[in-house]
Amino acid sequence: MILIIDFGSQYNQLIARRVREHQVYCEIEPPTIDLKRVQEMAPEGIILSGGPASIYAEGSPQVDARIFALDIPILGICYGFQYLVHALRGEVAAAYKREYGFAELSIKENSPLFEGVARQTTCWMSHGDEVKKLPPGFRITASTANTEIAAAEDEKRHIYGLQFHPEVVHTPEGKKMIANFLFKICRARPNWTMKIFADRAVEEIRNQVGDGKVILGLSGGVDSSVTAVLIHRAIGERLTCIFVDNGLLRQDEAQTVWNVYRRHFHMNLKLVRAGKTFLSRLKGVEDPEKKRKIIGHTFIEVFEKEAKKINGVKFLGQGTLYPDVIESRSAFGGPSAVIKSHHNVGGLPKKMKLTLVEPLKHLFKDEVRALGLELGIPEEMVWRQPFPGPGLAVRVIGEVTEKRLAILRQADQVFLDEIRAAGLYRELWQSFAVLLPIKSVGIMGDQRTYENIIALRAVKSEDAMTADWARLPHELLARVSNRIINEVRGVNRVVYDISSKPPSTIEWE
Repeated sequence: MILIIDFGSQYNQLIARRVREHQVYCEIEPPTIDLKRVQEMAPEGIILSGGPASIYAEGSPQVDARIFALDIPILGICYGFQYLVHALRGEVAAAYKREYGFAELSIKENSPLFEGVARQTTCWMSHGDEVKKLPPGFRITASTANTEIAAAEDEKRHIYGLQFHPEVVHTPEGKKMIANFLFKICRARPNWTMKIFADRAVEEIRNQVGDGKVILGLSGGVDSSVTAVLIHRAIGERLTCIFVDNGLLRQDEAQTVWNVYRRHFHMNLKLVRAGKTFLSRLKGVEDPEKKRKIIGHTFIEVFEKEAKKINGVKFLGQGTLYPDVIESRSAFGGPSAVIKSHHNVGGLPKKMKLTLVEPLKHLFKDEVRALGLELGIPEEMVWRQPFPGPGLAVRVIGEVTEKRLAILRQADQVFLDEIRAAGLYRELWQSFAVLLPIKSVGIMGDQRTYENIIALRAVKSEDAMTADWARLPHELLARVSNRIINEVRGVNRVVYDISSKPPSTIEWE
């Protein structure tokens, strides 16, 4: 395994993803990690991430410098490079010219890190400080026009530093550099596969749960679905899945979940019809945060009531992913600002006194999908686009009513049907319809109409941290618009959202 020390880089998860793409397991830890813990983990290599701080700033993140004496190969990236130079008695100072964006990299010396890499290539820079003087034993291996020490190494001690970011797509040879570090320098083995993970996870669940019982809130999304199937494989009927139909679901959602997980996997699944309760509490509410909180609290209430009917439950299954774990213990600068609250079973009250079973807590989304296929979950479920916990309530802008939900469901289904028919569903991170709280004038059958507006949203993304609006074919948009206006009663106008994240969010609320 590879240990990644997170100095606060916006790219730390990307570093981990690049490592795992080479089928090498890795974990991200904060710089406060204890040296003894590092030794217990026994990593084949350590990567020091970038970060927004200056090494000389008060409170700048620093890891125990004794890691350099552990005889473990180390790669420092950007701030990580500057930290190791500083810790090993080199010199770092503010750059005369800050460097952000593309730069032409010239490789000066042969290095195991650059084996098979073109001598002239492009890299991505993002730094205001730079290395002025290398520690004893180091040599320069690459430069740019603006940065003389763009890469350096002490090959004898297996310590390497890059001022640029090899993990981003803007460094085209970066993937090869990371592979060289993993396999030529660290001698890691590419044995991180979802089959191996599944076998280990099943064993760990059995060891944790023993002869106990587990409950799980099944949403039908890929995270909760893979968690459910994995736990079911481990303990069978001692898992009870609770599916809460909150009345805010997509068309035929409840029936689809029932067919797959009750009939196909033969799970112990309880379907709770609670739509009337949710809608009654949302009556007259327009503020998006209030809607989310009402839905979250109501879900907890309904779930808790159902859970109490099951005797002897001591464990709660949850589809927590690795990005959630990383973000919850942000290494630098504290947690990210709350853009909007999230609805998750993790909000269940402490009085339930249940121990969490989180078998996916070390996986990224793409790994969860691969695991789902390994477990035999139907491909259409594994590749389902993300759906918000509060459901269609955050896509009905303004008050949520049964009538408005019905309009949105129909429009959304038309959009998804056409996206699938065009073969674009898998290419998009999310595609959905939004019902706006305004009406517009139109003409239908020589008569004036004053009806609802549907906004279409389709984005491409790798991890939802950033997203770009999808350039859908005009013919497709025209077909969707025509079908929605003709088939969905109460709609006379369709618009397309062409904003990216940031500055917009993917969801409208």
